[in-house]
This record gives sequence, structure tokens and C-alpha cells, in this order.
Amino acid sequence: MPHQVAGRKLGRTTSHRKALFRNLVTELLDKEHIVTTLYKAKEIRPIAEKMITLGKRENLHARRQAAAFVRSRAVVHKLFETLAPRFSDRSGGYTRIIRLGFRKGDNAETALIEFLGSEYKPKVEKKGKKAKAGKQGKEGSEGTAKDKSKKGEAGEGE
Repeated sequence: MPHQVAGRKLGRTTSHRKALFRNLVTELLDKEHIVTTLYKAKEIRPIAEKMITLGKRENLHARRQAAAFVRSRAVVHKLFETLAPRFSDRSGGYTRIIRLGFRKGDNAETALIEFLGSEYKPKVEKKGKKAKAGKQGKEGSEGTAKDKSKKGEAGEGE
């Protein structure tokens, strides 16, 4: 029985897994919400929360530790200037994982991981009025042209 073996391998080598986690955490800190597989979201949650904790320390050593992991200087700046102050009164639990269902291609369970206070609101496309009006307008114009030609033909015959 394997003891003290934490974390999932996710079918990757160690270096590939570390690079994956660095990229995912950088994107999460940048965009404040990402959609990924459930197990990747569960694995990056503690790393992202450690980054927020580093941001709350607000000293040079913490900034350098965050910069050693996060891929972008701009994201490190955002971490220390906007994200960490948002969670200054919380002692943990900065992220939320929402299950979204299964991916169509490989049936992998997907999840949305986001920071609290940055609730993701997907853009809702209003297909009702514009799409119907466009279809009716085209059909109506085509129908009237056909009707006019038929009426013209019928009018000529009488």
C-alpha cells in the first residue's frame, strides 16, 4: 500500500505536470475563472490558494516566490495589487469549483474553478427577436416578390 503519496499523476511525467499546473494557475490568476477537467481543478486549487496567501504577505520575498511559479510579470502584479487585497479579511477558501458536466469528445468531467467575488456570468445570446426578424424579413421579401410576379402574370392573363 503506497503511503504518503499525494496528488494525481494525470497521465503525465513530473515535469509536464508541473508545467501544466504553472500554466493553469497563471491563467486562473489572470482571468479569475477557467474551465478545465474536474481533477485538474482539484489539483490546482491548493496551489492557487497558496499564491493568494503569498500575495497577502506583501513583501519582496513573497513577490519573488510568486514570480518563480507564475509565468507572467503582469499576473504577479495583479496578484499583489488586486487579488490579495480582495481576500485580506479571509483566512482561506479563496476558490470555488463548480461541476459543469461531461465533455463531448472524451466524456471527461469538466469544472469551472473561480475565485470568490468574481462570479462568472456567461454571455447570453438573444436569438429570439433578431433571428426571427431576420428570417421573417427575408422570407417576407422573397414571398412578396414571388407574389408580385404571380399577380403580375395573373393580371396580364385577365
